[in-house]
Amino acid sequence: MKNLKIAGVPEHFNLPWRLSIENGAFVKEGIALEWTDVPEGTGRLCQMLRNGETDIAVILTEGIVKDIVAGNPSKIAQIYVQSPLIWGIHVAAKSPFETVDDLENKIVAISRYGSGSHLMAFVNAQNEGWDTANLRFEVINTLDGAVESLTEGTSDYFMWERFMTKPIVDRGIFRRVGDCPTPWPSFVIAVRNEVLENDPEAIKKVLDLINAQTAMFKQIPGIDNLLAERYGQKPEDINEWLNLTRWSQTKPDKTTFDKIQEQLLDLSIINNTIPFESLAT
Repeated sequence: MKNLKIAGVPEHFNLPWRLSIENGAFVKEGIALEWTDVPEGTGRLCQMLRNGETDIAVILTEGIVKDIVAGNPSKIAQIYVQSPLIWGIHVAAKSPFETVDDLENKIVAISRYGSGSHLMAFVNAQNEGWDTANLRFEVINTLDGAVESLTEGTSDYFMWERFMTKPIVDRGIFRRVGDCPTPWPSFVIAVRNEVLENDPEAIKKVLDLINAQTAMFKQIPGIDNLLAERYGQKPEDINEWLNLTRWSQTKPDKTTFDKIQEQLLDLSIINNTIPFESLAT
């Protein structure tokens, strides 16, 4: 039995992994795959890959590209979710801010530096024509930390996946004042280089199995109700999310990822680009 560690955010995008592990799909192929939920998100997942705390990460595209360019000894093995991630832009329910325009030069709550919530603040600022040099940040670590920070006023707005944040909006804690979709595929599967070199067959089996699961995921009977129950969502919100979400079973391609690096360079998120072969398998 080959032991492998995998980590990702505890969100609905990753239910295909959880179901495959629960159903014993990996064990049948001789792989003991241990999943770790990482509510802190992309910045923490990058750190786990660097430290060898995980072998595989299901991770936001912009975050892992930035970290590989900065020296993370990992590569992108596959695109996991092709569709953009829709980041909701949230303020406290009693905040005086009514529109995205009101948030220029205000303090952004982020899970940590290098996280999606950090990097997407630059994308949103560029979309709005703001000077990204004026962005200010408050590190809040988790979604619970964001609730505390916005409610207490130590930060002014918070960007997080729209559907996972909607229950907080529904409870009257946050208001959503806008959306900011990623201009690239939302999630990729990254693997430490050491694991890619030493266990290529095991990684191929893992990818083949998860691809089989995601290819038929939407056709699982009652999947909308299961998602709603597990992730505290309303069925109508889950169905909207399912309609918008497209999983991928494809390898990264040079054209797409060269363009992503150019976009991140233009946003000053990275200071240089690297060859595609250093970024992806």
